[in-house]
Amino acid sequence: MRQALTVIMALVGLVIADPVPADEAPPRQVNVTGSATLTAPPDRATVSLGIQARNPSLEAARERVAAVAGDFLALTRKLGIPEKQVQTTGLSMRPEYRWDPKDNQQQFVGYFVQRSLTVELEDLDLLGKLIEGAVDAGVNEVSPPQLDSSRRKALHREALALAAKDAKANAEVLADTLGARLGPVRQISASDMDRPPVPMRAQAMMAESADASATYQAGDIRFEARVNAAFDLE
Repeated sequence: MRQALTVIMALVGLVIADPVPADEAPPRQVNVTGSATLTAPPDRATVSLGIQARNPSLEAARERVAAVAGDFLALTRKLGIPEKQVQTTGLSMRPEYRWDPKDNQQQFVGYFVQRSLTVELEDLDLLGKLIEGAVDAGVNEVSPPQLDSSRRKALHREALALAAKDAKANAEVLADTLGARLGPVRQISASDMDRPPVPMRAQAMMAESADASATYQAGDIRFEARVNAAFDLE
């Protein structure tokens, strides 16, 4: 009995001498956000156009659209735009009706035919001539050109790098102000702020200008980035 009691006391002493460690305190951190914006002039544009025709005869409407498309393609060749940058594949046709209240029924009026065209323009000096020439050729629908940069990815990454530096600078200011020392970065995340190409509006620069290309003015496009980061405090 005395030997068993000694063993029990030894086990109790062992438990008391080796207590369960308390939960470790969470690391001290500072969470910050950094942002950056870059601007760059566009060097390319996507131009979407449409040729529309209405006629009681489907064949006549199709012939009108085909004739205008032919003149437009001749224009792009004259401007030196490569064929691979011009698409004229979209074509739609439908009958059209109007409501006749006298007979209380739909009445056939003709056919509507439309062909869609897209030009990937890599020389913005040709933008005005392309649009003005397209209208003169009979194109009756022109959407605002979508401006873009061939350096989109590189500019976006440059903005990311600047945003990361801004986040670190913000963390250093907070740490120094509160008497702490900035440690290594623990977590980084970036918000997707890469914007699609932006539409451009035609702006008349000089009313007396005879140069069509001078009536279209492209402003800079913006590339924005935002970075969230967590740094240890030492």
